[in-house]
Amino acid sequence: MLIQRLAVFCGSSAGERPVYAEAAQAMGRTLAERGIGIVFGGGSVGLMGVVADAALEAGGEVIGVIPHALAAREVDHRGLTELHKVDTMHERKALMAELSDGFIALPGGLGTMEELFEVWTWAQLGIHRKPVGLLNAAGFYDDLLQFLNRAVVEGFVRGTHREMLVVAEESALLLEKMAAYDPPAVPRWLGTGEW
Repeated sequence: MLIQRLAVFCGSSAGERPVYAEAAQAMGRTLAERGIGIVFGGGSVGLMGVVADAALEAGGEVIGVIPHALAAREVDHRGLTELHKVDTMHERKALMAELSDGFIALPGGLGTMEELFEVWTWAQLGIHRKPVGLLNAAGFYDDLLQFLNRAVVEGFVRGTHREMLVVAEESALLLEKMAAYDPPAVPRWLGTGEW
């Protein structure tokens, strides 16, 4: 799968452990070195700022998308390749998806989780066929992955849909897995058959 740009979802906080910022730096650098542009939330704080700065320092393309209302709170990044200011969070996510060939979630909070689950749900519904990746830095998402596996066992998530989430603990491996991603034929999430 040809990937020219990836949307990166991550925390506006850096978290409590330095390993998360280290993972964000590695991701930004690795994407830039592979010639893959970044589309992200446009902030200069937290892991958002770390991943953007690392990619920019390595000569990468970094495109930010930020709502006007968050530009001051998340301190919009002034050194980006492009910065789009939009009116709503819905516009932000739609533009990020439009500009991207896939999605990666790094460690983050509620916003990161919401963005991850939305684009993953869009894949489940056949709205897009782009890879959705999860960087499980330092095991940050171990409990979430265990929960998702439980949801499959309990019949709330289909195994095919669970397998759509590409997971790795290291940037280069995650990007390799995403490049090799072969989207499944999407069965109806209710009933049988295909769309």
